[in-house]
Amino acid sequence: MSQFHITVQPTSNENIVKFVTNSFLTQAKSYEFNNIDEAKPSPLAQQLFYLPFVKTVYISQNFIAIEKYNIVGWDDVKEEVAASISEYLESGKVVIEDTETTKKVPVTVYAESTPNPIVQKFVANKPLADGTFEFKNIDDAIDSPLATALFAFPFVKEVFISANYVSVMKYNVAEWQEISMELREFIRSYIENGKPILNDAILQKKKEAETAASLDTTTEASEAHSDIDKEIMAILDEYIKPAVASDGGHIAFDSFDVNTKTVRVILQGACSGCPSSTITLKNGIETMLKDMLNGRVQTVEAING
Repeated sequence: MSQFHITVQPTSNENIVKFVTNSFLTQAKSYEFNNIDEAKPSPLAQQLFYLPFVKTVYISQNFIAIEKYNIVGWDDVKEEVAASISEYLESGKVVIEDTETTKKVPVTVYAESTPNPIVQKFVANKPLADGTFEFKNIDDAIDSPLATALFAFPFVKEVFISANYVSVMKYNVAEWQEISMELREFIRSYIENGKPILNDAILQKKKEAETAASLDTTTEASEAHSDIDKEIMAILDEYIKPAVASDGGHIAFDSFDVNTKTVRVILQGACSGCPSSTITLKNGIETMLKDMLNGRVQTVEAING
């Protein structure tokens, strides 16, 4: 039975497709190869370049993205490529060789305040996670070695990992000026030493959750995917999420009650329990949705993740 499962995902660029696997290929590192010579650190990338339509290969975390030339369409070759990647991974060969040129990569991490006074954001110059991962306690963090390590600090209350940053929520036993430098150096050293951010198991759990959510699209649940819901989600994705992420948090659509014209959203990371989140909801998100949807939305309520 195959250990590796490859999911083919299109991107906004019709020439680029992502081949997502249920196992991490790299941790906190990304690689881009433009030809077979550049791909020497990666035998897998070199193998892919033998396919005549492959223009560029990107390897990052749990996916391989391939840009093709226009000589073929992805519908004609994507299954062949997925099978080739799966076969390579099943062979047990390395994806990236641990050479001197790839081993030592300088890592920088800087601390950034957030609107939530008990949350600080630590931003790295490397990708850490594809998606959002919230850990309320050390038991939640069983599939994240980095989060588990951070919970060893007695002042760490919650951990949120997304993109290239870690948001840490603290207990009131310590002030940021006392612990920020220690946390920043710990996270920097952890990443630079190539230690794992997340374990493979968390990818499977995420996939199962997404599958369950995608199945909830029939009968009564169809209302949750109405045209106005899609409009709300599009506004959140384009205008709200980037601003929230810059503050070390995450916002997700939960539901819309057409009778009360109320939108419910889930707040995570620095936004969860933030004293200013109510102001942000009322003066920012609620106002924007009211204006952009011509009064079809009247109220926004938050659920802390």
